Amino acid sequence: MLSKLMGHSEEIAALILFGIGFTNLLLNRNMMKKIIGFSMMDSAIYLFLASYGYIDGRVAPIIEDASAPLEVSAYVNPLPAGLVLTGIVVSVSVTAIMLALTLRLYKRYHTLDIDAIAILAREADPE
Repeated sequence: MLSKLMGHSEEIAALILFGIGFTNLLLNRNMMKKIIGFSMMDSAIYLFLASYGYIDGRVAPIIEDASAPLEVSAYVNPLPAGLVLTGIVVSVSVTAIMLALTLRLYKRYHTLDIDAIAILAREADPE
């Protein structure tokens, strides 16, 4: 049983990392800690996708000699790697926006606690 689990160590690591990030996102009231949890969840998803895109014994799909016969079974599918790279770019952009908004909230309310920000926002605008 342990040998079967060790064959899927990347997936297990991704699941644990996702669980830590999700717990951090749910249980912390601090905005910065929530952003860190969100980033951990992103990284877990990329690790999971990359681990499924890798196949033992296959190489990257870079063809050096165009005249040689093409054996598709010798290459790894490049789609998961492309998805991971695209996801990383998107998550960096989303993280930058979250950090910018958190900075603006801190400048206005002088705290990063979500509950305190909600109370201060209600007091400032009683509607």
